[in-house]
Amino acid sequence: MAGTITFTMIKPEAVRNLQSGKILDAIINSGFSLRALKLVSLSHEKASKFYEIHKERPFYNDLVAFMSSGPVIAAVLEKDNAVNAYRDLIGATNPAEAATGTIRQLFGTSIQNNAVHGSDSDENAIMEAAFFFSEFDRV
Repeated sequence: MAGTITFTMIKPEAVRNLQSGKILDAIINSGFSLRALKLVSLSHEKASKFYEIHKERPFYNDLVAFMSSGPVIAAVLEKDNAVNAYRDLIGATNPAEAATGTIRQLFGTSIQNNAVHGSDSDENAIMEAAFFFSEFDRV
C-alpha cells in the first residue's frame, strides 16, 4: 500500500530566484497538504549526509556544493499515494525532458538545478522527513 507522505526541498536556485511561492502554490493546488515546512541552510556536512546515498556517483560533490550554496525550503507533504503523485507533479529529473506544466519543466534550469527534490520511495520519504523534522514538528 502506498504511503500518504512525501518529502520535498525547494532547491537553492529556486529559492534565490524567488520561485518558492509559485512552487508551493502548485503543490497545494495539486491537492497536497503541508504537514511541515521550514527554511533552512544546509551546511556542507548536512548536505553530504542527506545525499550520502549518492556518494559514489560522479555528481555527488557538485550536488553537495550546490545544496549547501544557499537556503532551501524543506517540507513534508501529505496526499494519498504521495510519493508517486508528487513525482508526477515535479516531472523528470532533467527539466528539458519533464512534461509540460510540471514543476521542473517550469522552474528547473538543468539536471542539478531542477528546482525541487522529491522522495523516490515511501521508505525514503519517511527517512528524509525525519532528517529535517521531528514528529513534534509535523501537524
